[in-house]
Amino acid sequence: MDAATPELDVKDVWTRVRQQLRREFGSAAYASWIRPMTVNGGTDRDIALGLPTRFMRDWVMTHYADRIRDLWMGLDPQGRTVTFVVAVGGPELAAGDTADGVRQPVFVAANADGDAAAPAGRPAASERATAERAPAAPTSGSTGGGATSGALSGAAGTEVFSAPLDPRFTFETFVTGKPNEFAYAAAKRVGDSDHVPFNPLFLYGGVGLGKTHLMHAIAHQIREIRPDRRVAYLSAEKFMYSFIRALRMHDTISFKEQFRSVDVLMIDDVQFISGKDSTQEEFFHTFNALVDQGRQIVLSADKSPNDLEEIGNRLRSRLSMGLVADLHPTTYELRLAILASKADQFGVEIPPKVLEFIAHKIVSNGREVEGALTRLVAHAQLVGRPITLETTREVLHDLLRAHDRRITIEEIQKKVAEHYKVRIADMSSARRSRAVARPRQVAMYLSKQLTQRSLPEIGRKFGGRDHTTVMHAVKKIEDLCRTDAAFAEDVDLLRRMLET
Repeated sequence: MDAATPELDVKDVWTRVRQQLRREFGSAAYASWIRPMTVNGGTDRDIALGLPTRFMRDWVMTHYADRIRDLWMGLDPQGRTVTFVVAVGGPELAAGDTADGVRQPVFVAANADGDAAAPAGRPAASERATAERAPAAPTSGSTGGGATSGALSGAAGTEVFSAPLDPRFTFETFVTGKPNEFAYAAAKRVGDSDHVPFNPLFLYGGVGLGKTHLMHAIAHQIREIRPDRRVAYLSAEKFMYSFIRALRMHDTISFKEQFRSVDVLMIDDVQFISGKDSTQEEFFHTFNALVDQGRQIVLSADKSPNDLEEIGNRLRSRLSMGLVADLHPTTYELRLAILASKADQFGVEIPPKVLEFIAHKIVSNGREVEGALTRLVAHAQLVGRPITLETTREVLHDLLRAHDRRITIEEIQKKVAEHYKVRIADMSSARRSRAVARPRQVAMYLSKQLTQRSLPEIGRKFGGRDHTTVMHAVKKIEDLCRTDAAFAEDVDLLRRMLET
């Protein structure tokens, strides 16, 4: 072995020790426990290996220290002993894995298999059943040693992970207007701030209104201006699956350490943990731990915290304690601005009348508007025809047909009243008899399905009822449609009658 300088000796020895540990303990344990270690200094008599947290140092000392010392003693010509210290951001003197050379920002994301670590806690019945069906994984003291493949690699801040961040989703590409300017300003403040301005920042709104765009933009901004901060971005569904996986693998301790050691936790689509009691419990404790440490939390959902169903009161209260910002349905002006921005990105000249036509005709959300323009530009480039109003109508005929028929709540009330032979006035009355209440619930359900009206707006059309009453009606009809085939057919018939 080349012993030209003591520093080169240390690099060479540490590289060989790590390579041997990887062969012996496997890639999963290596990524979670060995790779985060750095050579943090040394003398002629000993070498200090640093780990980013006390928990990780204690785990390594319990499960790997003896083997590391044996390997080091066998390779080091000076016969130095090895000690283990807590040293976040210490210098890395080892060669070998290029990802270990410099401490960099870590963007932790559950991978395609949901391989994030998971929380402890007694699982809900459905989650227990799922976990109990899986074969038991080796415990941390078994041959594999250390963490299982369920651990979040890179949570210690030593490995750059390719998070599922869309490079197009930045603050610069987000088109603002009255419906979303408040949410944009709040997200920008979080991305720019050195401290925690709101905790949590809770973004909510319907499909395609820009929640995920803003989440990605925050992550991109943090990575650019504060690269030392550790950011975990994942969906609530991945969080839940990671929890179940950890239960299967008997490895909840590492999950707690990894999720609770991040600087920024971002979870998309929080509504997916509704009804998952055990997942909510662990999320609640993770939430509290991060807030107590002054760490930033950013969440998104399709409803406001108060409107999320089957969420415990404690968690609902926590979700509401910071800043809640909603993204409203797009206006004509915002859709036109989105189209103009998208056209600039394509580098294509599109007649203003075409953009105005699309903005008037497609009113659902920004995502569908962008998709329409993408289709139109692709058709023009592939077929070689110029973009005109005529070609726009031809290429987007299916989308335009779907949006041409705008159903009103008044039409729905009238049709439902005729079908069930009740008075239209009963739709707004205080009568609660089943003969009136059920048709009213059907009308509320169809109003939610067939119009762009919000829950409060629908409630006002039904005698000034609260939005929670509308939510209850929608859920009731959905449940009946699943359990009563004849009723489901009846509701479907009403839908077809209204859509024709």
